[in-house]
Amino acid sequence: MPPLDSGAEEIQGAGSAFSPLPSRPPVVCPSARSVAGLPRVLSVSMDGMELLERRMKPRRPAAEQPEPLTERGAAERRDGKGKPEAGLQQLSEAAALLLLGLFVSAQWALVQLSVHQLLIGGGGGEFSPGRARKHLEHITGVGPRPVGSVENEVLTVNYLLQQVELVRAESAAGPHAITVDVQRPTGSFSIDFLGGFTSYYDRVTNIAVRLEPKTGAQHFMLANCHFDSVANSPGASDDAVSCAVMLEVLHSMANLSTPLRHGVIFLFNGAEENILQASHGFITQHPWAKQVRAFLNLEAAGVGGKEVVFQTGPENPWLVQAYVHAAKHPFASVVGQEVFQSGIIPSDTDFRIYRDFGNIPGIDLAFIENGFIYHTKYDTPDRIHTDSIQRAGDNILAVLKHLVMSEKLADSSEYRHGNMVFFDLLGVVVVAYPARVGTILNYIVTMATFLYLAKKCSLPSNAGGRYVRELAYASCVALLSWFVTLLSVLIVALLVTLIGRSMFWYSHFYTSVCLYGSAAVGKMLLVHTLAKNLYYGRVRRLELGELFFDVSLLLWCCVLVYLTQRGLCSAYVPMLMVAFPLATKLLLSGHFRNRGASLCYAVLYLLGLALPYAHLMFLIWVVFEIFTPIMGRSGTEIPPDVVLASLVTVATILLSSFFMHFIYLARSTKRVLAALGTVFTVMFILVSCGLFFPYSADLASPRPKRVIIQHTTRTFHAVDGSVERMDSGLWINSLDYTGMSHVTPHVPEINDTIRTRCADDLPFCGFPWFLPVKFLVKKNWYLPAPAVSPKSPLEFRLLSKQLTEWGAVKLSFEAKGPSHMSLYLLPQAGASLTGWSFGDGTPQFDLNGEYFIFYSHGLDAPTWNFWLEVQPPPDPSDEKGIISVAISSHYFFGDDRRTPELDSLLRKFPDWAFTSSWVSMYQMYRY
Repeated sequence: MPPLDSGAEEIQGAGSAFSPLPSRPPVVCPSARSVAGLPRVLSVSMDGMELLERRMKPRRPAAEQPEPLTERGAAERRDGKGKPEAGLQQLSEAAALLLLGLFVSAQWALVQLSVHQLLIGGGGGEFSPGRARKHLEHITGVGPRPVGSVENEVLTVNYLLQQVELVRAESAAGPHAITVDVQRPTGSFSIDFLGGFTSYYDRVTNIAVRLEPKTGAQHFMLANCHFDSVANSPGASDDAVSCAVMLEVLHSMANLSTPLRHGVIFLFNGAEENILQASHGFITQHPWAKQVRAFLNLEAAGVGGKEVVFQTGPENPWLVQAYVHAAKHPFASVVGQEVFQSGIIPSDTDFRIYRDFGNIPGIDLAFIENGFIYHTKYDTPDRIHTDSIQRAGDNILAVLKHLVMSEKLADSSEYRHGNMVFFDLLGVVVVAYPARVGTILNYIVTMATFLYLAKKCSLPSNAGGRYVRELAYASCVALLSWFVTLLSVLIVALLVTLIGRSMFWYSHFYTSVCLYGSAAVGKMLLVHTLAKNLYYGRVRRLELGELFFDVSLLLWCCVLVYLTQRGLCSAYVPMLMVAFPLATKLLLSGHFRNRGASLCYAVLYLLGLALPYAHLMFLIWVVFEIFTPIMGRSGTEIPPDVVLASLVTVATILLSSFFMHFIYLARSTKRVLAALGTVFTVMFILVSCGLFFPYSADLASPRPKRVIIQHTTRTFHAVDGSVERMDSGLWINSLDYTGMSHVTPHVPEINDTIRTRCADDLPFCGFPWFLPVKFLVKKNWYLPAPAVSPKSPLEFRLLSKQLTEWGAVKLSFEAKGPSHMSLYLLPQAGASLTGWSFGDGTPQFDLNGEYFIFYSHGLDAPTWNFWLEVQPPPDPSDEKGIISVAISSHYFFGDDRRTPELDSLLRKFPDWAFTSSWVSMYQMYRY
């Protein structure tokens, strides 16, 4: 068998695939020029020996270095007679590691620079962030603003009305007119959120401000914010800052000297945190709503930073075009839109109400950074940078001005059809084009990839489908490496969870990268190293590097085709990840053919990947920026380390796709594997020892543990109305997976001896759930305590019980209590709920046989009256009746919110725990 450096081998260029090592002299074939502009294949063996036979040939010792080609050698090489690897360079392990490390670090630094560069080219000058900040401080200065509180319904409303009157007085001499209407709607609707439930609201508050030319307008843009907050937070970012920005935008637009073509309705809604109630009241009941053609919704899922466009439409691509054209500091992603609308993020905004109940298109913007302190006491004005206010104001003002001067707003239905692909490049510029153009572009890139790979298949050196087989084998190796990597990292995450160190990364994010990232990179590198040395032991490394580049291209192309076929606009991401590497490889094919994997080649190759990788790393940053904080409030049933480890692994797989090329071009990976193994081992030991505590009370960067505590009294009634049992206690819920394990050393009375279990025969387990999240929070504790006695106790009674003509039982009720109540319905076995007075009259969202109705009211609301219609079972139970009805009342503000027992328990909690606490009552009846 001839040696590896025999003249019987062929030259392998960028356009060639594997060719067999012959046992007989080769025949020189005529040169063929690739239609893709790839290099010529110079020789092929006559007997077509299989690749496995070639792998068994002895390799040249690593220490033997190829000699430089002489002029004669170069001529022989061109004629197919020279040594194939003579003069072709290979990357050293150190050079490959250094280049990839510098490349990834530079890309990550660029992403961080982009994220923290809030303003592009300074402020616009028309919007005053100073005045907006004063509004923000006044709104948050009254404290938390839950619906029904004086802070929300009186103090904040009065301040907003006062500021609007000042704007109206200042702009009275101008070309615009301002009309103000305070709406207090009542209504109900069902929504598919948190498993689905029904919402009922009574006299919540909306402040609608209508800005239009003095000659009048027929078509309006709607700008929406909400000034209410959750009961435990000043709500600076969610959403007082948006209302402050809207006040200043109103001031700027009202004082324009040029009349607007269309009008703007600024809606300051006062009941968004009660699951989107006030926006529903406006869009379904306000007379101005009929003139709204499109909307901008200002929201928050974090505190400060950049506001990102994460939802648009439905359809109506002209809205995205308006944002692209007008926004001064663009920040938008269609990927965020499709991820958010998939439902995997447990949140929703008023966008859904305007889209689903108003049938109007819009743009949804939200602050997403620092979600660790979202809905906590740390959401204060000082954490919102003035530049964040400036950029939000500049963008909203510019986009609104553009839209109200646009002819498209008057007849938006004409421009309705179609979607847009949109994404920004590091916050500098937004790229946007119609989805149908994106589909064409995607298939063009797919076809180019197909031609590139098909030409390789058609080369004479690949007769018998040899290249197709090797491409398939290599693809299997890549997929196997991904599967083994994910499985290995998940095992590590489960071990971390089992030893009680879950969420160690919550305050130290980069520790997760060191542990799970090193495990992912190390395992993937190990699999490919074993494949290179064992399975591909007799194959030249330059050929392997070429083959695995093709594998990466093929796999990304498969993702591109799949997403395009699904009609997802996010397909632009794999399109970028195919187009740029393919173009780069074609441009460098001559260099690679003549000089191999030189340092120059490696640098130019990475430069060609810079743009798609920068955007990919930005998307990865967004994913971690959103999902890492969410793990702190995602309930007790989802292991957060499994989720985060999966995200780290997926990010590693995506980033490493075109780096596989370097694994096979490098001479060795031993030192890198050793370094990664060392990092992983050290990190695992440190994590196991509990060195990294999940939570932090550091005011500069707090990472609080969220705990909900209700001091509640529960009363359970029998069918005859008598009290079966009654108890009182402090009901404690942890909002993350660690439960109370870190709290128990500080509060010893909260331990496993007072853990509770769900009573399936009682509505919602027999506890006062404020929202239907019992499927997320199954670990809770019930510490006995004295009964509560609020000044405004819950009053609930049956008004009437009637048998209908069709055999159903109609039950009418009356309830009176605080501003927030929850109603739970549990029909008994064989019975069914056939009608009620909520929504359209048809019961919706049966949660495993239960129904949840969320109720809230503003000031001076009347008694809540409603009815239910139940179809009884054939043999109703005398003990359980036909339906169990429970109602809970929640005291979020005022004197009734606190009790001495509750305050005493709260004082024992450590500083790093953020407790949301209130008083509640739960009453259950059987009928």
